[in-house]
This record gives sequence, structure tokens and C-alpha cells, in this order.
Amino acid sequence: MGGFGGWFARLFGGRAVADARAHAELAEARLRDAIDAIPEGVVFLDAEGRYVLWNRRYAEIYHRSADLFRPGARLIDTLRVGVARGDYPDAVGREEAWLAAREAKLATATGERHEQQVADGRWLMIEERRTSDGGVIGLRVDITELKRQAEALEQALAHAEAAHRAKAEFLADMSHELRTPLNGVTGLAQALDATELDPGQRALVSDIRAAARQLDRLVSGLLDYGDADLAADAVHTAPDRPLRVLAADDNPTNRKVLELMLQAAGVQVVTVENGHEAVEAWRVGGFDAVLMDLRMPVIDGLAAIRAIRTEETASGRPRTPTVVLSANTSPADRAASAAAGADGHIAKPIRVEALFAALDAALSPQAAQAL
Repeated sequence: MGGFGGWFARLFGGRAVADARAHAELAEARLRDAIDAIPEGVVFLDAEGRYVLWNRRYAEIYHRSADLFRPGARLIDTLRVGVARGDYPDAVGREEAWLAAREAKLATATGERHEQQVADGRWLMIEERRTSDGGVIGLRVDITELKRQAEALEQALAHAEAAHRAKAEFLADMSHELRTPLNGVTGLAQALDATELDPGQRALVSDIRAAARQLDRLVSGLLDYGDADLAADAVHTAPDRPLRVLAADDNPTNRKVLELMLQAAGVQVVTVENGHEAVEAWRVGGFDAVLMDLRMPVIDGLAAIRAIRTEETASGRPRTPTVVLSANTSPADRAASAAAGADGHIAKPIRVEALFAALDAALSPQAAQAL
């Protein structure tokens, strides 16, 4: 097309292309801003495992390797350089095996979570899933504080158990050390009382036996007080009607934290790592309550709760109180939990008092079903 018409078409065609390019650049900028606003590290890879996009937090988490990040670079290659630099303590001495295992997880990218320690001592939770175009979206969450809490809980539990044992041993030793000579005094007084004594001597023996009985009452009272103190300790760690709780969470650190929190209070806990295992364990029975994570592989938490509620209705089994444990606590998330049949919904990271308050509320006969 020539002349004015051709010029007109070229002019407006060029503007259309420019407008489309401007819109695309604006959309990309908004996408980057949105991704940078996410508090966790996020990375997008193509189908070949090459970097496409990552946010600011991802670069901060892997600051020792951030100089290697560029579009088109393979993540496994940056890991290989990081291993050579000593960025991953778990890889030391088994570098190739570590890289092979990491590459295998990246190739499957099923959403299964695993942990990774970096050189500065921090612990990361890694989750990677396939996108619709065959690429991978990866999530990195710093769980260092959660690991620290788990270790502190474990140490506190060990110290409490050690103190309880020491107290029990002390009382046993005291009982032996006090009652043995007291038994001797009482026995000798009885033997002496059976001999020929003048009235004055018999009065002295009677006074000795009376004093021994008083001393026996004092010793018994002291030891009974100590035993009651031990029993009070036991109530804190092992209630009279012990609860049995099923806890489902695919993150091993989260499971460890739950075990420590519950076991410290004398609760028997069984842990599983996905919704399918949770339903199967519940079917076996014997659980007083269920703690359910939401984002899990195979079957997520909401689907698992719905399956349990459906089977309860169909079989006539009693309703098992269920509390959701999740980092997602918006009104919509709570409503989804309630709709699935949960009796409570508490936020991660989990606080001991919040966990037991939610369990108490769910186990109460008057527990409200609305969250």
C-alpha cells in the first residue's frame, strides 16, 4: 500500500505495536512488584530448570549465590558452584550425591517439602511445584526460628524429665535413710520393752516408743508431701484421661514441634505427612482429636477433613474434633476450614498456649462449630 494510505497504516500500526509493548512492560513491572512484595523467597524456572524470574527475598536468602542468578542460567549449575564454595553444609563430603538428590527433587517437583541448611546456619523449607507450561515455581521459607523453638522445647522436656527423675530418686533415698534408723529405734524399743524393767526404765522405753511414733508420722508426712509434689508434676506431663492426637503435617520440623509440645503435656501423638495418611490413620481409630495442616501433598488438609466427616456420617462414628494448623488465616481461609468440617483454625508458627486453647475448645462438649 502506497501514498497517504500506506503512511497512515504504518503510523497507526506502529502506534499499536508501541502501545502493546508499553502494556506488556507495565504488566511485567506490576508482576515483579507483586512478587517482590511476597515475604517468602519465590523463583520461577522454565521446563529446562533455567531461571526466569525471582523476587528480592529469594536473592536475600541465597545472598552468597546471588551473583550467579541470571535469566537462562540453570539452577542446578548455581547449586554446583554453591557446593564448591561450601554454601551447603549437608553437601560436604558427599557433593555429587547431594547434587544428584537435589536435581532429582527438582525434576519431579511434586510439591513435597524438604529442608535445606545454608552456610550461615539458617534453615530453609523448600517447596517446588510444576506450572502448567512445564516449568517450576519454587518457594523458600526461613524456618530457623522454628528449628530453634523445636530444639528449645526438646531441651526443656529433657530437663523436666531429668528433674522429675532426680526428685523421685531423692525421695527414695530420703525414705531409705530416714526409715531405716527409725525402724531400728522402734524395733530396739519393742525388744527392750519385752525385758524385765523397773518402772522408771519402762517409762523411759514408753517415751522412746512415743517419740518414735511421732517421728514416723513426721517422716511419713514429709514423704507424702514429696510424693504429692511428684504427682503434681506428673499431672503436667501425663493427665489422668491421656489424650491421643493425630497430627498431619508434611514438614518434618513442624511435626517435631507438635510432638514436643504435645508430649510435654502428656499427650500421646501420632504424626503423618499427608492428608491420605491422615485419613488412613483416622480409620484405624482411637484418636481423641486431629490436628491438620492444609497444604500437603497427595491429599490436602481440607479434602482430608471432608473425607473424615463424610465417613463419620455414613458409618455413624462419633465426630472427631479437628483443628486446622495453617499459615493462612484470612476470613476466607477460616471459612473454608469451617465448611470442610474443622472445629478450630490456628495460625503458624504455633504457640503452645494457642494450640492447647484450640484443643480445649474443640474437645469441649459445647464446642462451637463456627470458627
